Amino acid sequence: MRQGAGPRLKKHLTALAVVSVVYLGISAFVTNSYYQLILTLVPIWAAFGVSWNILSGYGGQLSFGHASFFGIGAYTVTLLLVHFGMTPWLGIPLAMVMGAVAAVIIGTPTFRLRGHYFALSMLAYPLAILYFLQYLGYQEVSFPMQRESPILYMEFSDKRIYTLIAMVMLIASVIVSLIIENSRFGLALLAIRQNELAAEAAGIDARGWKMRSLIVSGIIAAAAGGFYACVLLVVTPDSVFGMIVSAQAVVVTLFGGVASVWGPLIGAAILVPLSETLQAELGSVLPGIQGVVYGAAIIAIMLWSPDGLFWTLRDRWFKPKAPEPIPDLGHLSPPPRPVKLAAGIPMLKVEGISRSFGGLRAVSEVSFSVGEGEILGIIGPNGAGKTTLFNLLNGVLSADEGSAELAGQQMLGRKTFEVCRMGIGRTFQVVRSFPRAPTIDNVIVGAYGAGLSDQDALASAVRALHMVGLQDQAGIAAGQLTNKQLRLMELARALAGNPRLLLLDETLAGLGRDECNDVLDVLDRLRDEGITICIIEHTMHAMLRIADRFVVLDHGRVLATGLPRDVVEDDAVIEAYLGKKWLARQKAEAA
Repeated sequence: MRQGAGPRLKKHLTALAVVSVVYLGISAFVTNSYYQLILTLVPIWAAFGVSWNILSGYGGQLSFGHASFFGIGAYTVTLLLVHFGMTPWLGIPLAMVMGAVAAVIIGTPTFRLRGHYFALSMLAYPLAILYFLQYLGYQEVSFPMQRESPILYMEFSDKRIYTLIAMVMLIASVIVSLIIENSRFGLALLAIRQNELAAEAAGIDARGWKMRSLIVSGIIAAAAGGFYACVLLVVTPDSVFGMIVSAQAVVVTLFGGVASVWGPLIGAAILVPLSETLQAELGSVLPGIQGVVYGAAIIAIMLWSPDGLFWTLRDRWFKPKAPEPIPDLGHLSPPPRPVKLAAGIPMLKVEGISRSFGGLRAVSEVSFSVGEGEILGIIGPNGAGKTTLFNLLNGVLSADEGSAELAGQQMLGRKTFEVCRMGIGRTFQVVRSFPRAPTIDNVIVGAYGAGLSDQDALASAVRALHMVGLQDQAGIAAGQLTNKQLRLMELARALAGNPRLLLLDETLAGLGRDECNDVLDVLDRLRDEGITICIIEHTMHAMLRIADRFVVLDHGRVLATGLPRDVVEDDAVIEAYLGKKWLARQKAEAA
């Protein structure tokens, strides 16, 4: 569990218990069968919204086709009862298994896509299943009446029992969501949602965590769909796989508040009674009134409360608490440093690495090595291929040819998170933070990515914050940090995984002279810790102070290597930076 998870869980569970008791108390006094049905549908659609929220709210993987899992659950329960006489008490758990299997089948090819391509591809699955079921002749399947054992087959005469079961399912779904939200699972999803590349560079297996979230989401959605079939006693492809079903999960969550466990509950409590009542009263006069309600709800929430009702109400009526103080973990020993390399083995050895983009040779046969504990400065004019080189080394891009070894182990051909777990920390030219997360959570992602336990990860993150001087900003959201603090926070995240090598891409970009000196002091301390560093930088006075050696790139090739003072006086280097005319004028003035 993450820092402070215990009190947060206790608070949410207490609120959930109070809401559940009040809701069930209200339902106990409702005698009208239609209104009792609405009271049952609210927790069903809320649970469905919770399932969507786990994938799309926390993980940021927008799905327009979540009806796939809902409908699979409904038809699994229905067909098992119709063809095999299986009670829904067993059918719903089997539907959950089918939801998990469907998640793996759907997610395996679809997670290769990102953004709107992923969202649109998800839309195709429920439509395909809908047409397939119609082709098989399952246009309408009714539950057989089981008058001898109605309880065994969930055919209750007292409709309040359906509401009770629906609430139990919702409570279970919310508890699962709360556990995810307050664990490394939730932090990984949050990191992926806000900046997937930064998450992978910190060691997070983005595709693996997204698949886990889809599986959990599919299980909950299938359970909700299975029970929905029991409530209605008849299913059709359109009623469980149709566009309005997928829209239901999206709308109730967006309306109530995305990435909040309470969002789907708020959205369902408001929109489901409203749409169902209007459908009953005006459905014959205005067909499709439900779709109108959901469309209007989306427009309204986008105009007046883009983050959803929960976040708007929380920010307006509940003042945020002061940031939690950084814990005192002095009793915990820091993680052990990696074993020193044998004499003669470089920390990083790059030989003939190349990468082309069409006809452009961005990196061409680059070779160099970095000794253990050394700071190597990689310099060159804009467009020289420096950042592309780093992207090749940490797996963001694949190399066309060449090799790169970290402490004798091959790096190329590995995924970004695998390269990180080898012992490489990475910062970026443009800071990649998780702005809504506290600074400590931004940093602890790097420790989780390295595979540390919860306690060790927290201790490592705290140590990293102390190393860069950000311990007093631990509880502040990253989006509120200054540019220098963001640079240091990203450096701390790279350090939290206890790396052997740091790849720093323009860590001083956008900083004033005094701020540069502060960051350089931190890098000096890292040198004393024995950390090996490769740094890309344009600020020459800073590079002359910090770097032991220079590698100069120009047009993707190594132009020069050597001691900093020797390299900056090289005519070829001066020409690459300032041009032939400037070099000729300088020589003429010197003569």
